[in-house]
Amino acid sequence: MIAIGIDIGGMSIKGAAVDSNGRVYDKFSMPFVKGEPGERTIQQLAELVKDYIVSQHLEGKIAGIGIGSPGTLDVEKGIVNYANNLGWNDLHVAEIMQQTLSYPIRLTNDANAAALGEAKFGAGKSYETVIMLTLGTGVGGGIIINGKLYEGNQGKGGELGHVVVQVDGEQCSCGRKGCLEAYASATALIRETKKAMYGNKRSLMWQISPEIELVGGKVVFEAAAKGDKAAQDVLNNYIKYLGEGILNYCNIFRPNVVVLSGGIANAGAALFDPLNKYIEERFYGYRATPEVKVVPAELGYDSGKIGAAALFFK
Repeated sequence: MIAIGIDIGGMSIKGAAVDSNGRVYDKFSMPFVKGEPGERTIQQLAELVKDYIVSQHLEGKIAGIGIGSPGTLDVEKGIVNYANNLGWNDLHVAEIMQQTLSYPIRLTNDANAAALGEAKFGAGKSYETVIMLTLGTGVGGGIIINGKLYEGNQGKGGELGHVVVQVDGEQCSCGRKGCLEAYASATALIRETKKAMYGNKRSLMWQISPEIELVGGKVVFEAAAKGDKAAQDVLNNYIKYLGEGILNYCNIFRPNVVVLSGGIANAGAALFDPLNKYIEERFYGYRATPEVKVVPAELGYDSGKIGAAALFFK
């Protein structure tokens, strides 16, 4: 079985044909033009997909076209109800696509698509129940239960970045305060890194990144590894909040594994070793329930495309 998987982002839209073994065919892409009407963007995408199918000699072989998009979606009707970073409101994506293409169209949230990709073909492929978190500008999430994607009513569930871990805490982009996203995103880590740097002018972090406006997520890991106390405090606090969020998911879903993706997850052992240690020490269920390991994603930037295509794979 072959399906087209498309990953819509704020800078570009990328896609590829994917088969039911997880093999990714030649990829295609187009820029995302900010300010362009959504209808026009989707019309261009449909034409691009049509030409791609012909160029790959896949006419008649495509089971469907899966699309992962940011925002709040109505997955049953194929509508992006609201995607702030794209500037889309009530965009009837499936309907517009099918003006050009005769294949079935399915939408899901972009984090859900990435989670499904990792669950079927990546770090979660050996497990039935998988929780995935994407640690980027925000915190996205996806839930796979018994091998199936859980999306909630109208596909608007699975917002794992918006569980509250600190009542009346830091302001979150969603409008509430204290969400996990406000503490465990790359944005949050950079915010806390800058605070620590302003509070300690002798910190090694200043040598690593002399221009504070250019501070990225790697700075705190590098400085902490070299013994910088201020950086270690920031990292320990970050792991505490991320760990508490994961503990919540473990107690609610009892997954086989939790998969982390995004730039922060690229820190490797510097993140995963203390994070797993933090979780183990809290005895969230080790005494009477199965262990849950936290592991890095494996598919990289292909996870969204693969997962979107996998909407058509049994």
